[in-house]
Amino acid sequence: MTAVESLPAAPVTGTATPESTGAGMRVHGSPADTVRAYVALTKPRIIELLIITTIPVMFLAKGGVPNLWTVVAVTIGGYLSAGSANALNCWVDRDIDTEMRRTRRRPLATHTVTPRAAVVFGLALGVLSTLWLGFAVNWLSSLLALAANVFYVVVYSMILKRRTSQNIVWGGAAGCFPTVIGWTSVTDHLAWSPLVLFLVVFLWTPPHFWALAMRYREDYAAANVPMLPCVAPERHVAWQMMLYTWATVACSLLLWPVAHTGLLYPIGAAVLGAAFLIEAHRLHGAARRGVEGVALKPMRMFHFSNTYLALLFVLVAIDPLVR
Repeated sequence: MTAVESLPAAPVTGTATPESTGAGMRVHGSPADTVRAYVALTKPRIIELLIITTIPVMFLAKGGVPNLWTVVAVTIGGYLSAGSANALNCWVDRDIDTEMRRTRRRPLATHTVTPRAAVVFGLALGVLSTLWLGFAVNWLSSLLALAANVFYVVVYSMILKRRTSQNIVWGGAAGCFPTVIGWTSVTDHLAWSPLVLFLVVFLWTPPHFWALAMRYREDYAAANVPMLPCVAPERHVAWQMMLYTWATVACSLLLWPVAHTGLLYPIGAAVLGAAFLIEAHRLHGAARRGVEGVALKPMRMFHFSNTYLALLFVLVAIDPLVR
C-alpha cells in the first residue's frame, strides 16, 4: 500500500468547471447538489444498519424503554461519528473508487467534492461527534465512538484493506462498536451482554460482506483490493461464509444465558439463525456443484444477512418489553 498522502486525485472530467487551488480542483454546482454530495460522503445507507444495532441494545441495557433524549442524542452523535469515518474512508479510497462500478458515483470519484474538502468535512464531523456524545450522553460512549472511527479509517482503510484478504474480518470490528455504545449510553459502563452482541456482529460481517464482494469480484480485482473472493476459489469462500454463519448463530444464542433474556429472544434467534444457515448452506452447496459467478446468487445471501441482523436486534429490543 502506498502512503495515503501520495495517492493522486483523479482528473476532473465531464462538464464541471474547475478552478485551481492549492489542493486540487474545486467543482461548481448548485447548493442542493453540494448538500447532496456531502450527505453522500457520510454513506447514509451504511449508517442505517449501525443505528439498527445501537438503539435495541439501549432497550436491553435499560430493561425497558430508554430515555427518549438519550436515544435522540446517541442517534445524532452516532450519525456524526459514522459519517466522519465514512467521509475519511472516501478520501482514503478516492483512487480505487473510480475503478469500481459500485463506487464510481461517490462524490470524490465524480469530483463533486475535492479531496481537501472531504478531509476537512470528515475531521470536523469527528470532532463534533466526540464533543456531542461527551456532553450530551457520556464520555465513555464518546471515546468508544472515537475509537471506532479511528479503527475504521486507520486500521481498516489505510492498513488492512489493500494488504490482506482478511481485511474485512479484522477491519469489520469497527462496525461492532455500536453495540457497546448503545449499552454504555444508558449504563455508563461495559458488561458481558453488549460484548456478546459485539461478537455477533463481528462474526456476521464476513459472510455478509463476502457475499457482496463475490458479486463485485471484478471490481475489487480491477482496483487491486485483495478481498477473499478475488484471491480464493468461490467454493472456499462459500465454505468460509458457512462457518462464520454457524459461529454467528451460536454466538447469538449465547445472549440468552448471559443477559438472562426471556424465551422470546432464544426462540426467535433460533428461527432466524436456522433461516440464515439454510441460505449459507444453499450458497455453499451451489459452489460445490460448480456453479460460478452471478449464478451463485450471492446478493441473495447479502440481502438476507441484512434482514437477519435487523430482525435479531428487533428481538433484542422487544424481549425486555415483553418481560
